[in-house]
Amino acid sequence: MKRRYNTASPDRYILLKEHAKRLKQYTTDAERILWEYLNNKQLGVKFNRQHIIGDYIVDFVCLEKQLVIEVDGKYHYEDEQTEADGLRTEELYAMGFQVIRFDNEEILTDIDSVIDRIYDVIEQ
Repeated sequence: MKRRYNTASPDRYILLKEHAKRLKQYTTDAERILWEYLNNKQLGVKFNRQHIIGDYIVDFVCLEKQLVIEVDGKYHYEDEQTEADGLRTEELYAMGFQVIRFDNEEILTDIDSVIDRIYDVIEQ
């Protein structure tokens, strides 16, 4: 049975929803390219982008498979951000989600391998 997750408290949800809307408007090249492959059930399942889960906005999520895909830019490799990402991943796991991460360069230079990895997880 799949776990249910909660969204943020109502006051935070409003702020997160506005921020998610801005993130959708200002996507990175890597996010835009990946979305071209995930959109419209091209991998056989539905993905949402910039979706609120708990107090987080995840880059992409397939709720059916409880799969979160995060796209990391360079700042994700700074110590503080790496620690924050680890905590975020642990909390998403606790809610029943699997998290896979790709960096921008992987997506920009080897999208076929990225899609293969995502498809492998979907098929599990």
